[in-house]
Amino acid sequence: MDKKELLKKLENYKSDLSSIGESICIENKKIRYDELNNIMNSDGFWEDTSKVKEISGEIKLLREDISLYDELSDMLDLFFMMLDENTDEVISEIDSFDEKFNMLKLKSLLSGEFDNNSAYVEIHSGAGGTESNDWADMIFRMYTRFFEKNDYTYEILSVQNGEEVGIKGATILVRGYFPFGYLKGETGVHRLVRISPFDSNKRRHTSFASVLVTPEISNDFNIEIKESELKIDVYRSSGAGGQSVNTTDSAVRITHLPTGVVVTCQNERSQIKNKEKALELLKNKLYILNEEKFNETLKSLKGDVMDVNFGSAVRSYVMCPYTLVKDNRSNYETANVLKVLDGDIKEFLEAGLKKQ
Repeated sequence: MDKKELLKKLENYKSDLSSIGESICIENKKIRYDELNNIMNSDGFWEDTSKVKEISGEIKLLREDISLYDELSDMLDLFFMMLDENTDEVISEIDSFDEKFNMLKLKSLLSGEFDNNSAYVEIHSGAGGTESNDWADMIFRMYTRFFEKNDYTYEILSVQNGEEVGIKGATILVRGYFPFGYLKGETGVHRLVRISPFDSNKRRHTSFASVLVTPEISNDFNIEIKESELKIDVYRSSGAGGQSVNTTDSAVRITHLPTGVVVTCQNERSQIKNKEKALELLKNKLYILNEEKFNETLKSLKGDVMDVNFGSAVRSYVMCPYTLVKDNRSNYETANVLKVLDGDIKEFLEAGLKKQ
């Protein structure tokens, strides 16, 4: 690469970096970072542990974005200064710059209307009883481990246990840094192939579970929900035994009859509070359904998650006769199934963003 080519390359980097800075709202991030720092320095902040964790996680990720952007800006300025006398040294540093630049470019993909919103993650087991219920429980653990490892906070809104093992379904509300942006690509059918621990003959089984990720929409919108259009069921919450068991019928399931939308909440001990949270989730879903501007994008937000069978999987997790996790949309794959099931799915999420 001669000096002229290198100069053109650096100028392209500078232009692209400026565009990325606008798309990721770098100036707004710096303002938000200063706001959070002021909050952390305020009296009584450290007494609320849940707030500390949420804000600490956000400020850490903001710091990463700001530091990376400023570092790239400084490197570019230095490259232009060195170009006349140290062209070879600039060339030798380009690969390092390019790697960091691609990291920032990935963050620019998180610029959708709802990408920075909190997200509802719904998990449902497919047909197959015990096998699928156990698989849905494994997916539930995979996501919660991912949240814990990456400074997200989450609230389990409902869990429906299986008859013997695992879960039939669960709903999780995730908060933090671009939750919907990172997780929206998880919507779809997830397929597991393994030697069943429930089969005395040690045969290979295929299990399915569906995942649906939707953004949490601000509740300052006007959605009219008529009581006559609701079917409200109450039942006993499932969960841990011992002192944690809920002995009252406080869990709430609401079915919106005109649309067929079903929501549940059982994490509160009060039936009234569970109903309030379930209605918030229902309003959130109806907003997406009812707003005309979302009619065309609804499929991209929800995906085809109901067809839980062979050939419909968006990602396959194979544990026998070989080990492989492969995403059928981005084609990203890894042989380390156990690591993925322990929550190391960030590479899959980023590969999905690049593909989108």
